[in-house]
Formats: sequence, structure tokens, C-alpha cells
Amino acid sequence: MATTSGTPRDTHSFSERASKVASLLAGLLEDFEGLPEAEVVHALGPLEDVGRRADALRVRAAGEIDARSGRDRESSLARRYDFASAVGLLEHVTHVAPAELRARIRLDRLTRPETSLTGEELPPDYPVVAAALRAGVLGVDVATHLTDTFERASRVAVIDPVEAATAEREIVNATVAGFYGTGPLADSDDALPQTFDDYRAIEGAWIEFLTRNGLEPAAEEVARRRMFSVGRVRPDGLAHIFGRVTPEVAGAMTRLLDAYTGSTASTGSPVTFRTLPDQTEPGEPWADNELVHDPRTMPQIRHDALMSMIQAAAASADAPTIGGAAPTLVVTVDAEHLVSDGGVADIDGIDISVPASVAHRIACTGAVQKVVFGADGQIMALGTPQRLFTSHQRRAIAARDGGCIIPGCHIPAAWCEIHHVEEHSKGGPTHTDNGVLLCWAHHHDIDSSGWEIRMRDGVPYVKAPHWMDQRDQYRPVVNRRSIRKKVRRRAEIADPPAPVRRV
Repeated sequence: MATTSGTPRDTHSFSERASKVASLLAGLLEDFEGLPEAEVVHALGPLEDVGRRADALRVRAAGEIDARSGRDRESSLARRYDFASAVGLLEHVTHVAPAELRARIRLDRLTRPETSLTGEELPPDYPVVAAALRAGVLGVDVATHLTDTFERASRVAVIDPVEAATAEREIVNATVAGFYGTGPLADSDDALPQTFDDYRAIEGAWIEFLTRNGLEPAAEEVARRRMFSVGRVRPDGLAHIFGRVTPEVAGAMTRLLDAYTGSTASTGSPVTFRTLPDQTEPGEPWADNELVHDPRTMPQIRHDALMSMIQAAAASADAPTIGGAAPTLVVTVDAEHLVSDGGVADIDGIDISVPASVAHRIACTGAVQKVVFGADGQIMALGTPQRLFTSHQRRAIAARDGGCIIPGCHIPAAWCEIHHVEEHSKGGPTHTDNGVLLCWAHHHDIDSSGWEIRMRDGVPYVKAPHWMDQRDQYRPVVNRRSIRKKVRRRAEIADPPAPVRRV
């Protein structure tokens, strides 16, 4: 175990030096805000150099407290300061979260030289990582990721120590050369990592090589740890989803979500489109490739995609039943809340209330059963999940609309809900002339998004929000069938059929 060394003067000197560094950094912070753009960018590298060295020192400091607070109560540094553990002492002095302190201690243990029973110094578990940390050429984030990944791999497979040492050296040298242009591979012609994702790719390839003889046990461990659950709805109206899925499930979900989100999946940012009203004749259908603004972020789009997939699965004839009935969402609402602006409703299995407007929207899908209660709790009305659009009506509407009718949305018909253009609660008929396909997201926001729908002779017409189309015109919905019809009509105008010759 390490022992206390140095004199009080040495300790005081070290503290003074650290304080001077802190003061210097404080002055740099004030100067940084006024730098020109080019110098701001140029300063990032040196600042990260300072940060790496400071982080390495913080890791070693936490590890030193840990090393001096071993199991021997008599010599434990933490005990002498009336703390049960090194983490307790560190938290009290540094005010850093315990989880972060434990991570620092864990990294220090893996990169700290050890002492044998005979007093001989032994190399650390990860000597290359330790040397790079000490030299300030490897960040704590990369060092932690590498050591944690290697430790996990060693728990699921038997790893050859020589191969592990080679992998550690190659990963660290490539990362140091790619990130900071130093080290043995600095002048190499090999492809070197430039980003953290590049580093992870190199690390992953080496881990795959090291665990090649343990893939089956690793797969068994993955299968054992798989799980998925939906948490309770919190007071803020959102529920957390928890899970660990197998690679094939993750891949299938990713492909399905990519298919839902389309070409925007790779952007990772909100999609901002605009229409060109002057290029469209009044009353012309929405063009199939017309640019339309979608204010949702990509994570929000994926959320809405998940809802559409769940609804499609629940509506499938192959979906399992509950007590012999199809999975049906029960929505309860008090009679007076049906007509009040601030009315609320309750969804079966959810602990908080939702606005009555949400219940009205859900009821349009036909996958819910609405129960209306009186003031004393008596059942006043009981809806049936089959009271809305029949399967025959849905197929007809799907054939007409082809998918979500909002321009720019390409959600297929199978994933859409049927919306009453004239609300059912206001007397709107459950008829193909009053039903249109909307995806879950557009159905959810139809009353607030600015999009408006009306039917003309059984054909849906859509009007964009005013900020998108200042002419406020209703235009017919386009699908592949209407495109072909339009092409045929224009072809006939351009090349009228030749007159029939009588013989």
C-alpha cells in the first residue's frame, strides 16, 4: 500500500502550484470570450491538452486517496478523516458526484502499477493506456471506454493475454496518432481515427477478434440479459421505455424505422421544407414530391413511427387476444367532460388523466372502447370497438388514399388511422365519404397543426397552413392512381385520338 510521503511544505507547494494553474485558467476564460473566430478555433487544441492533463491528474488523485484508504482500518486515510470509504472523503472535499468518483477510481486501479508480495513493482493492467494518460495524449473518455470494454469482453470470453496486449497497443497508438498526430503511428499511411466513432470502430474490430472463440457464450449472455419494459407515466405526461435488445432486434427495428422516416433518417435534424405556391395551378393536386415543412425532430419522428408500428401490429389478424378479444384500449370519460373545453379522460392502465380531446382522437381509430360515466359513476354509454369503420370500408379508403393524405408524408396505409373529417361526436357519418387516412402523428395534431381537410364528392381535399400556402386553397390529395389518371388526361390533351375513319 502506498504511504504518505513528502513534507507539509511539499504539500503546500503542490497546492499553491495547482491554485496558480486554476487562477491562470480563470484569466484565460475571461480572455477567451473576446477572441476572434480564427483564434477561438485555434485555441481548442491547446485547451483540450490542458483538459486531458487535468483529467489524468484528477484520476490519479482519486486513485491515490483510494489506495491509501484500503481495508486496513488502522492505516486508512478515509478513516482518519472519519469517512467510511474513499468515495465519501472525495465527495466531501471535491463535491463531485459519487458515480464520477467511482469511475475515476476504477480507471486508476486499472492503470496504476501494483506491488507484489515481495515488494516488486508490477506493471498496471493496461500499461499502454496508463502511459498515454500520464503523457496527456489520451483523454479520460477514451481510456475509460477502452478499459471498460476490455473488462466486459474478458467476462464473456477467454482472451489471450498476448493478443490483448497487442490490441491495447494498436488501439491506443492509432487513436493518439489520429487524434493528436503523435506517437509511433503518427507518420503511418494507415487510415487513422479522426472521430470518437472512428475510434469505436477500431476498438470494436479488435474486440471482435479477441472474443472470436467466445462468441457463442457471449451470445448466450446477450440472450439472457435481453429485456424490454414500459415505465409508468410520470406527472409530466411521459413514460420512459427501458430495454436491452439483441443485435437482430436492434437491426430489424432500425431498418423498419429507417423505412418509416425515409431519406431524412440520415440527417439527424429537423426537416425544413417549403412549398412553391406560384408553381402550382389553382386546384391542382398536391405534387407527389412537393416540399412540405415537418417541424418534428428525428427522435420525435421515430417516436411516432413506433406508435404507427404498434397500431399496425395490434390491428393485425395475427395479433394475440386478451381474454378472447383483440387488444382494445379502453378510454373512460365523465359525461360533463365530453362537452367542456377543459374535460379530461382516463386511459386504461395509465395512472394520469389526458385531455378529453385526446380521447376523441383515439376513438377515431376504432381500436378503443369508450365508456361514458355519469356524475355518480354509473355507466351512461358504452361504445364498441366495431362501431366505426369496417374492414371493408378501411380497404376502400386505403385504396383511394394510398397512405397518409398530408402532403409530404409517406406513411403507408397499413400504418395509418382513419379520421372522421366531420367529427363523429358531431354527427359525422361513418362512411367512406367521411373517412381519410392519417398517420398517428398527423392525426394527433390535426386540430392544431393548421392543416384542414374537406371532402368533395368523396374525394379528400387538403389545405395547408396559411404560412405555407398564402392562397389558402384546398387541393385534392394525390396518390399513384391519381397520378396515372392525370398523366392519361394530359396525354389525351397533348395528343388527341385520331378521328375514326368510316369505310
